[in-house]
Amino acid sequence: MTHTIRTLAAALALAALGTAHATEFRSTDIHPDDYPTVLAVKQMGQTLSKLTNGKHSIKVFNNGALGAEKDTIEQTKIGAIPMTRVNIAPMNNICPATVVPTMPFLFRSKEHMRAVLDGPIGEEILKSCEAQGFIGLAYYDSGARSMYTVKKPIKTLADAKGLKVRVQQSDLWVALLEAMGANATPMPFGEVYTALKTGLVDGAENNYPSYESSRHFEVAKYYSKTEHSMAPEVLLFSKRVFDTLSPDDQKAIRQAAKESVPFMRKLWDEREEKSLATVKAAGAQIIEVDKASFQAAMKPVYDKFLADPKLRDLVKRIQDTK
Repeated sequence: MTHTIRTLAAALALAALGTAHATEFRSTDIHPDDYPTVLAVKQMGQTLSKLTNGKHSIKVFNNGALGAEKDTIEQTKIGAIPMTRVNIAPMNNICPATVVPTMPFLFRSKEHMRAVLDGPIGEEILKSCEAQGFIGLAYYDSGARSMYTVKKPIKTLADAKGLKVRVQQSDLWVALLEAMGANATPMPFGEVYTALKTGLVDGAENNYPSYESSRHFEVAKYYSKTEHSMAPEVLLFSKRVFDTLSPDDQKAIRQAAKESVPFMRKLWDEREEKSLATVKAAGAQIIEVDKASFQAAMKPVYDKFLADPKLRDLVKRIQDTK
């Protein structure tokens, strides 16, 4: 071996040592580049890089590049993807306690929701997912979800009867829409625009930013403010990957995630206002509804999904949170 080759080999070995434990964690999202959840995880990556002196960072694969939420949850569980940002609803069948913040008309306001999720109840729900292979890092806002339709507005519960409405791939979501008298149609988010346009479904339900960024307002002009759920987004890390990291690195990931929450919420509040203005300017009609008629129909949903006394207790503690 010549001196030059030996030097080169030594340099490569040193470089390998320096980067052996440096990781760019992949994280997934279904939303576009400028969406608050995507920007918040990118900001989390910058914080993580600072906290670990450049050792760890995060690369966001958004726009559903690595699959729908259901797929990325499965890939995160087995450690194929280190991190995913998903709505909490697809976790309901995996981690029972996540059903609670998904329940219809549970939170009285955005402030109530944030107080609950930032406190011990929120932590308890996140922690309960560890047994299923997920480290719950933080909650992001997902606003209030409402119904939107193609042909006619929904003003009362009776107006929802018989409509085919796209829902997330979650048993609770199906039951929620069926309690309204609608025909719940589960499908991935990326397929909804075409389904609305071709008449495969009559409507869908979501928050203002998703309604706007997905361009659903172009094909479904009637946005009825049912505000039936404030189910949050959740940031999940693969327990399989997490367990391979040092305690310091684990702490840094948790800290970076928590620090991204106020940043996300600020972006979210701004985005909600902007999205509402955008859809209104494009001709979407924002319709006030008889919310009480929808709330009154939810008893079967609570009876079915809160059979476990522990879950009913969590709901009561949330309702008692000031």
